Amino acid sequence: MTDSTDTSKMASAHDRAVLQAIFNPTTPLGDIPGLNQEEELIDDDSGFDTELLKQVKELEMQGVSAAEAGDLQTAVQLFSQAIQILPQRASAYNNRAQALRLQGDTAGALEDLHQAITLSGGTGRTSCQALVQRGLLHRLACRDSEARADFEKAAALGSEFARQQAVVLNPYAALCNKMLSEVINQLRNPEISEMH
Repeated sequence: MTDSTDTSKMASAHDRAVLQAIFNPTTPLGDIPGLNQEEELIDDDSGFDTELLKQVKELEMQGVSAAEAGDLQTAVQLFSQAIQILPQRASAYNNRAQALRLQGDTAGALEDLHQAITLSGGTGRTSCQALVQRGLLHRLACRDSEARADFEKAAALGSEFARQQAVVLNPYAALCNKMLSEVINQLRNPEISEMH
């Protein structure tokens, strides 16, 4: 016979927050996995001709398939065709940026990501993805303040990954997390802290 009691239902939100702080001291206080689920973001494609939109989406799907198969040149060409058909739609710029980055063209990727963010108006799924990608490129280039700004914007759109990156890059959060880790360490090992 198995016990069907689910202990996660028995613990209060406060209990889960305390456990989260104990077992994952680098996350901000009060963050409970599963509590802040990302909202399903969508892009507003209502302003585009439905036939052209259908064509562009098909080209993008083919481009993604080509990129996944390792044919980045074809992927870039397919995304570029989609951009030629609907140059005001952000998604193909975001996808092409991925392929360009994989080809080593960081400058081209950053241009496309900027364009995707501009065209999307900083809202929707494409903007969120583009902000995360651009934040990662900034971080790789050691431009942490620009990376943090992009991650914070993507986090506001619902990206959990971006929220975690913004916390890591926040010097105040890092200091607080370090102090919290030390306090929790003292609570876990009181005999060691008494020796100091």
